[in-house]
Amino acid sequence: MASSNRPKFLSSQVFKKSYISKGARHRCKIRCLSTAPSMAVQEYRPPHFSVAPMMDWTTNHYRTLARLISKHAWLYTEIIAAETIVYQEGNLMMLINYPNFVDGLPDRFLGFSPEQHPIVLHIGGSNLENIAKATKLANAYGYDEINFNCGCPSPKVVGHGCFGVRLMLDPKFVGEAMSVIAANTGVPVTVKCGIGVDDHDSYNELLDFIYKVSSSSPVKHFIIHLRKALLNGISLAENRSIPPLKYEYYYGLLRDFPDLKFIVNEGINTIEEVNAARSAGAHGVMLGRATFYNPWQTLGLVESLVYGDAPSGITRRKVLEEFQVYGDSVLGIHGNNRPNIRDVFKPVLNLFHSKPGNAI
Repeated sequence: MASSNRPKFLSSQVFKKSYISKGARHRCKIRCLSTAPSMAVQEYRPPHFSVAPMMDWTTNHYRTLARLISKHAWLYTEIIAAETIVYQEGNLMMLINYPNFVDGLPDRFLGFSPEQHPIVLHIGGSNLENIAKATKLANAYGYDEINFNCGCPSPKVVGHGCFGVRLMLDPKFVGEAMSVIAANTGVPVTVKCGIGVDDHDSYNELLDFIYKVSSSSPVKHFIIHLRKALLNGISLAENRSIPPLKYEYYYGLLRDFPDLKFIVNEGINTIEEVNAARSAGAHGVMLGRATFYNPWQTLGLVESLVYGDAPSGITRRKVLEEFQVYGDSVLGIHGNNRPNIRDVFKPVLNLFHSKPGNAI
């Protein structure tokens, strides 16, 4: 990627001054949110490589770093509950009064910079009315897809929230939810799910889930997490390692649903493994924590080794310089020292993974 095409960020002083004018409210939305409908219908490279949605990980700050490193990787937000979006309606796209900014800044719930495209909104929910309203509210931001969570085993999600992987037991509702989302947006809708829940983990049950959701809604694209979820007795972290990987389930879906698209998630941690999976027939690959713990050797190789582009020539030093400008511009923008330097700097900690002297 030529340096002239890389995302550019305002210096902290220019960033602040740009909001001090009569027209600041409008420019704030244009600068920090993708409000133009055309943004959501641009053509991007296929999602051969995606970064998985991860709570407390795939924040705006991480996605900014990821986009500085990779131009084509598809980025996902953290999971955002439909109920949260609806509850925060009064705070969405509003300008928050803050001493350093005369007119303030956009909301911290759905806002993102235009440089982050292609970007997918990852939502969850169990109430159709809230799901519909949340989708409508999200439309103004110009996300490129909306992805519905049917795979998270977190107790907060499957317990209090009554959604996530628990919804795999109710494909009828998932079909209804996806139809509601599709009816309220003009962008593609997709589902991220596991391969089963507790004792409901046979291939036939997964087959039934995919068939019912795809035949009762516009969904033609699924992201498949290759482990089942155990909802009782093990931690969230253990759910990422104890249930066995079932690659045969994924390749069975490719065989049994030739008209659908499936992205494989889990058990793949390097670009070499990404390309091996794609050579074996995978439509795309989604990586999770590997892109956070070792961003340079994953995201940094996406353009050349996954999409076949010439090496961009970008260096880690250049990435740090551009990220510093971004960091200076967002520190404390939401008041009460939010985000703080720790929040903003967290994604950079592993940029020099495995290099001598990389410890901080």
